[in-house]
Amino acid sequence: MKHSISGLGLSLGLGLSSLLHAAAAPTPASTKPVTVEEAKAFVAQVDKDLRRLLVTQAKADWAKQTNITPKTEAAAAAANAEYLSYSTKAIQESARFVPILDKLDADTRRQIQLLRTSASLVAPTDKAKAEELARVATSMDAEYGKGKVCDKQGKNCKDLGALEDIIASSRNSKELEAAWAGWHDTLGQKIRPLYKRFVELGNEGARSIGFADMGDQWRSGYDMSPADFEKEVDRLWTQVEPLYKDLHCYARQKLNARYGESLVPKKGGLPAHLVGNMWAQDWNYIYSDLEPYKGQPEVDVTPALQKQKYTPEKMVKLAESFFTSIGLKPLPKTFWERSMLVKPKDKEVVCHASAWDPEYNGDARIKMCIKINQEDLVTVHHELGHNYYYLYYYNKPMLYQSGANDGFHEAIGDAIALSMTPDYLKKVGLLETTADNQKAVINSQMQRALDKVAFLPWGLLVDKWRWDVFSGKVAEKDWNKHWWDLRLKYQGVVPPAPRPADAFDPGAKYHVPGNTPYMRYFLADVLQFQFHRALCDAAGHKGPLNTCSIYGNKAAGEKLRKVLELGASKPWPEALAQITGNDKMDASAMIDYFAPLQAWLKEQNKGQSCGWEGAATYAKTL
Repeated sequence: MKHSISGLGLSLGLGLSSLLHAAAAPTPASTKPVTVEEAKAFVAQVDKDLRRLLVTQAKADWAKQTNITPKTEAAAAAANAEYLSYSTKAIQESARFVPILDKLDADTRRQIQLLRTSASLVAPTDKAKAEELARVATSMDAEYGKGKVCDKQGKNCKDLGALEDIIASSRNSKELEAAWAGWHDTLGQKIRPLYKRFVELGNEGARSIGFADMGDQWRSGYDMSPADFEKEVDRLWTQVEPLYKDLHCYARQKLNARYGESLVPKKGGLPAHLVGNMWAQDWNYIYSDLEPYKGQPEVDVTPALQKQKYTPEKMVKLAESFFTSIGLKPLPKTFWERSMLVKPKDKEVVCHASAWDPEYNGDARIKMCIKINQEDLVTVHHELGHNYYYLYYYNKPMLYQSGANDGFHEAIGDAIALSMTPDYLKKVGLLETTADNQKAVINSQMQRALDKVAFLPWGLLVDKWRWDVFSGKVAEKDWNKHWWDLRLKYQGVVPPAPRPADAFDPGAKYHVPGNTPYMRYFLADVLQFQFHRALCDAAGHKGPLNTCSIYGNKAAGEKLRKVLELGASKPWPEALAQITGNDKMDASAMIDYFAPLQAWLKEQNKGQSCGWEGAATYAKTL
């Protein structure tokens, strides 16, 4: 798996100036000048070694995540330790070639650049510490997968899926708070001490290859300096923040009407446990509370999926049919033989949805405990987006087997999902009727905004918190406080009650103990609309962007295929220009897409005090 765990974690390489800045890694004792031929031989050998090590690692991790046992945990840790040890040495050795980068051919130069930022986690050079880091990383991942919340007698245990169902469906604030606090407290207690050591060892590894810390290393993977990348994401946030605040203001007044001023103040933050998602990263499940116009045709296809007796496999086949309708190849036979689509009854597994190619040869598959609902139907499209990337670039060198940047990889499937318009859903039999009126449009846009727009600040702040932790800007004693400071600043979200200083609420989200850089999801949230607009233009769409579906359009599929085939072989601005005609990331397509909804929200919010400046840092309880 390439996008959700530590491992190759392929991201985009450094620009030359950043590479030179980051090149203070230890180098071999010899000071003999290196040659172009040595650089080419080095890259060729790295490709062979990565293929061997990463296939071993991915297969071991697949075995562990689909069957968590002491044996599979140990095997995964051993494979991860071997890879981490090798990647550290390879990255260190690559520093030898920095002085001759301008003399290398484009492919050799780019692969050396990509290698520098290829791993989301680099082991310390000390073998014992490297092995300890692998054990810590594996333990955090396993603790998350096995996490359960039980009563005081240790009975009536609920896993994350069951707790998520409560958060999604209940409207009892006490029940919601118990589910929320149970998961955050349980995971935090187990993961915080592991994470403390993880940061220490991970930073030591990052420093060993010339970076200031892990955050500096992660931010260096975007063909620009770390500082310029921070400015870039802040620029994108500035574009979309007004839309988010309009949605937040409307949601708060509706939740205030349901729960009352004592729990949801008209001028406060949104209580994290009341928005239908364990992390408040999307608000899909409170759509019924926020629905603009009652009585319009249903825009949630969950009832239709269940009435028509959809199975997990049938949901995946429906998603596959969209990709094939635009001219992309079918999923391989092995996908259906090797994927995990449902939670086994007799095994502990990591249900967090993820896409894999363990053999790095087109062995595409997904791991997911699919529920028969609209949210998981969209998630399936997202994961197949990863799979289709794998299927079109697997014949490239290992260091090119990634998206143009990591946001590209996340955005492909989501861009396809934007074409799941009411008209499309009617074509595939999941909606009986569609209404061509403004009320139906606003309802549909609201439902999508509760996923896409609500996610934006969350997608931004997870890594902003980690960057501050990795750099030491925030002391360990303030980790949790800083987490909630950022959540209030960007999301306008507060916890149900004051949180203990030693809590570790970031650990309740898989990507933190799983060490998955998260900025890719923020970038994907922006890029998918930019991609959608470009593909709709290729399809000859006329009219509002939100009405476009590229289903069945081969011209749009051809444009998409060309970008998939590039993998990471070209800098992301070149890949972006190929699909959009613009080499700059731009959130204006998202604003265009939601223009009808934003105008409507502004009308609804007239007379309201929007924003949350000065809000309490936690919700009151009834």
